[in-house]
Amino acid sequence: MSVLVLRALGIGDLATAVPALRGLRAARPTEEIVLAAPAWLAPLAELTGAVDRLVPVPGLSAPGIPVPPPRLAVNLHGRGPASHRLLARTGPERMLAFACPDAGFPDGPQWTPDEHEVRRWCRMLAWYRIIAVPSDLMLHRPAVPPVACGVTIVHPGAKDPGRRWPAARYAEVAHRLHHAGHHVVVTGSPTEARLAGQVAELAGLPPGRVLAGRTDVGGLAALVAHARLVVCGDTGIAHLATGYRTPSVLLFGPTPPSLWGPLIDLDRHRVLWHGDRIAARTGWRRPHPALAAIPVDEVLAAVADLANSDVAARVDATAS
Repeated sequence: MSVLVLRALGIGDLATAVPALRGLRAARPTEEIVLAAPAWLAPLAELTGAVDRLVPVPGLSAPGIPVPPPRLAVNLHGRGPASHRLLARTGPERMLAFACPDAGFPDGPQWTPDEHEVRRWCRMLAWYRIIAVPSDLMLHRPAVPPVACGVTIVHPGAKDPGRRWPAARYAEVAHRLHHAGHHVVVTGSPTEARLAGQVAELAGLPPGRVLAGRTDVGGLAALVAHARLVVCGDTGIAHLATGYRTPSVLLFGPTPPSLWGPLIDLDRHRVLWHGDRIAARTGWRRPHPALAAIPVDEVLAAVADLANSDVAARVDATAS
């Protein structure tokens, strides 16, 4: 093995690491690049075009990474020390990471808390003279066909409760978009199937419109790549919308969009956030006050704004 990269997180985390992964690929064009990440992310890892294979690692609680000693280990997971130590146990010849004295790793740049997630990892690699372009976020289109084309995706779930806009509000948005002519589907992970079903029922959508738990990450990527619109919170599917240039309305709460929002094709995305009026880190309520401050009419106005912009003329080309 030549290059081992640790990013044992979720969909959005992997999507935001695409520029860094491609920077490594450009720097090591003939070497094998192996990603240590949860097994279910394998289809998305392939769509980055920068990973040769994935070795399953569920997270930092793993006792180790089952690989032979790599020539180069790259920590794209976090600031350490746990992620540094997990990589160091593989016995790499060299490691690239942020400086972490607690892990016995003084090399590398200093971690900056208030930095966009995409730019963070590009800056780390730049310290090691590896060029990664933050705007290089486009994903390859999945080979699998989507379960539906031209749909409007409503995605009510998020891993953290503070990032979940109320289900009743998602349902009202879905209901009104459905009656405005959108083919609305409700997506989510298998653990979010009940939430998605609740949203669909409140919206008056038939059960067949609930796709939560019915697609793996590759199927979800295909659905987003061919979708008309995505309405969601600050969660993984938002980054798929960025990666496929699919128009989106994004609802941010605890974390400001300056840290996790889209960096490219800003005309295709409407980001809603009231953290400028409500402190972004006042606590993890359900939902966070900055997210609860977003009304249904503001979301629908953002959808209408997208439809009235010149983006609408390009949606069909994006979804086809």
